[in-house]
Amino acid sequence: MTTSLVQPSIQSSVKQSADVSNSLNHHGCDAIRSELQDVYERLNTLILGKSKQIKLSLTCLLANGHLLIDDLPGMGKTVLSNSLASVLGLDYKRVQFTNDLLPADLLGASIYEKEQSAFRFIPGPVFSQLLLADEINRASPKTQSALLEAMEERQVSLEGETRPLPSPFFVIATQNPLEQIGTSALPESQLDRFMMRIQMGYPSRTAELEILAGQSRRQLLEQQQPVITTDQLTGFQQCTNEVNCSEYALNYLYELLLFTRQSGLFINGISTRGGLAILYAAKAWAWLSNSEVLMPAHIQAVFPSVAGHRLQSREGGLSAESMGEYILEQVAIPR
Repeated sequence: MTTSLVQPSIQSSVKQSADVSNSLNHHGCDAIRSELQDVYERLNTLILGKSKQIKLSLTCLLANGHLLIDDLPGMGKTVLSNSLASVLGLDYKRVQFTNDLLPADLLGASIYEKEQSAFRFIPGPVFSQLLLADEINRASPKTQSALLEAMEERQVSLEGETRPLPSPFFVIATQNPLEQIGTSALPESQLDRFMMRIQMGYPSRTAELEILAGQSRRQLLEQQQPVITTDQLTGFQQCTNEVNCSEYALNYLYELLLFTRQSGLFINGISTRGGLAILYAAKAWAWLSNSEVLMPAHIQAVFPSVAGHRLQSREGGLSAESMGEYILEQVAIPR
């Protein structure tokens, strides 16, 4: 059965950005849909039984965010990042985070070349279009903080010079459960840099049997060719900005933010920056779902993944995903 990316649309078409009209052919939205459908279907052949996680990952990327995958080892977190890089044609670097990893191992450093009698900067792996920060919560806070400027400003300031990062720039970080040996919680400032946090979860019976009986995921990845170019991906990111936001949807988003701040259930409510992250993610989800107008249903689709890791329950006992779902149950859609 073919997996479909585009859900039944609320509107009949997507308004294409004038900025990308020259880079995308004259067939307009139909061509865009076709190319994204190819990306989605290819990803679903590599990562079986995880269509929702794949769509959320694409949403995060199109919204110019960063993705945190929180799960047990061996659940497909690295396969997802490798698959996105291969199918989208992105320059890809992987860094294994350990307790002795230094900021220079990520950002780079200058070395002295005797022949030239000068220093030369050697870029670190952060200078890539897709960076996989594997097991990020095994590194020291100092090393984790080295990513803060890169993730927020898309630049690195070293030795008195500011160097821009490639475009697009997308960080996928994996995180092991905190009860595992050698892990520590990410600080709030680091968590806030991630637009979304998702979990892969165990595969279904059908998917796992197919994985066990089929070809190695590593071999499949080695055979992959990019489906789109980076210029097309940039165009898709710009197209998501063209989704219209009705006052109706914005009022609903505000009521969700207000609940986190005034309900007394959370230590801190979601900030305005967090609200913008929800808005951008919802617009990307709407665009992927073939809608040109943002509706409450689009906000609901991304809210648990964008809001959960920004909240800390006063009572405890609720997972990030559960907190997001609970808030959606409590806040009515404005009429």
